[in-house]
Amino acid sequence: MTSVVSSPPRTIRIGSRKSQLALVQTYWVQEQLQKSFPDITFEVHTMSTQGDKILDVALAKIGDKGLFTKELEVGMLNQEIDFAVHSLKDLPTHLPEGLTLAAITERENPADALVVHEKHKDKQIDTLPEGAVIGTSSLRRLAQLRHHFPHFTFKDVRGNLITRLAKLDAGEYDALILAAAGLERLEMSDRIHQLLPKEISLHAVGQGALGIECRADDSELLSVLKAIEHPQTRDRCLAERSFLRSLEGGCQVPIGVNTEISGENLTLTGIVASVDGQKFVKDTVTGIANNAEALGIELAELLRQQGAQEILSEIFAVIQRGS
Repeated sequence: MTSVVSSPPRTIRIGSRKSQLALVQTYWVQEQLQKSFPDITFEVHTMSTQGDKILDVALAKIGDKGLFTKELEVGMLNQEIDFAVHSLKDLPTHLPEGLTLAAITERENPADALVVHEKHKDKQIDTLPEGAVIGTSSLRRLAQLRHHFPHFTFKDVRGNLITRLAKLDAGEYDALILAAAGLERLEMSDRIHQLLPKEISLHAVGQGALGIECRADDSELLSVLKAIEHPQTRDRCLAERSFLRSLEGGCQVPIGVNTEISGENLTLTGIVASVDGQKFVKDTVTGIANNAEALGIELAELLRQQGAQEILSEIFAVIQRGS
């Protein structure tokens, strides 16, 4: 009689940045997968990325080629970890050879949020006083706000969410512009003073969603990760990422988007703006959600015809000069 020896349950190693928000997101993914696959062990392994270490330089001046993802990707390729959890807005649209975007989770609110100092609790974005100091580390937010509110003073702000809020509360800023999703995930929704309407600030590509990246040849893991995929969010984010990729823009370039799904149709709106907010092109396309990536390419071409490439070329030139 032949005995059958079963292989032990697999242990899957999850890679995460060490920041509080990154860990909250990663533990959420771990919990969801553990519920679906109780026989698999999911372990969290943390790493520090370049973006976590350099906190005294504006993001755009560092460059964004895997600023918050490279170390995790090296870990996957070296088989130190099996997959990584990213804020999708931080994940470049061109992934290293051998890695793939395995799943995109259901999106939290992708809007930008206004968070104000106590003295401005009776104000909204359009009633803050002239010269109000607004903190943001995003060129996308900066460009759009300068376009609508040229009378504000803008100041870079780095550090994790808690550090930024402490600087605001200490009076270094009159207000901050932050991702609503991050505040909600850290159970700090009470700090959201106003959700900025899309007419003022289109959000970042992938904002509010988590991107799960793993080795492309790990078919077993790819099957497991599909359990936490949200199809509508995936369609929306694939359209946004295709738009960004087609314009050869990066995470730190003033490119904003908004996507909506109604039935089988997906509507994608995008903008490209100069950092000073003076040059601004915007358009919208609608099509079948199953053709999400083609819609992104279509919108990129529309904006390119309106001068988007010239705006981006000027921005890249300034960033490369380090000014």
